[in-house]
Amino acid sequence: MLGRLTRWLRMLGHDVKYSSELGDKKLIEIAKTEGRILLTRDLELYQQATVRGVESFLVEEKREAEKLAALAKRFNFKLEIDMALSRCPKCNAGIRPITKEKVLDRIPEKTASKYEDFWECNNCGQVYWRGAHWKRISEALREAQSLL
Repeated sequence: MLGRLTRWLRMLGHDVKYSSELGDKKLIEIAKTEGRILLTRDLELYQQATVRGVESFLVEEKREAEKLAALAKRFNFKLEIDMALSRCPKCNAGIRPITKEKVLDRIPEKTASKYEDFWECNNCGQVYWRGAHWKRISEALREAQSLL
């Protein structure tokens, strides 16, 4: 239910676990044992977690900007991407800067000619750069900030 939000939170630097396959009991158990906050759109899961003493947040907003704003308000974090803190949206591991020369064989030629700054996931090896999509990311964060 919250896969897209998971990717946003990871880009913002938050350590976020996600599974669409685990049952409610297992999700609550993981949140409790790892000291995590359970985010859900499922009212019943939210209530079960709360009863079991797990900090949880019921995500009721529809649009991503609204969800991000609600979470930033509740948990007091900035809606700004700091690449030094950002995590891999795919696997949640940290990312690190990497030289263009080291990723030339893994990026499109056009990308190599347009961009200089690249980051690589410490775990899955995914390469990131501030490409054309960065404008949409920035706009979405500005919209979320305006809702605070």
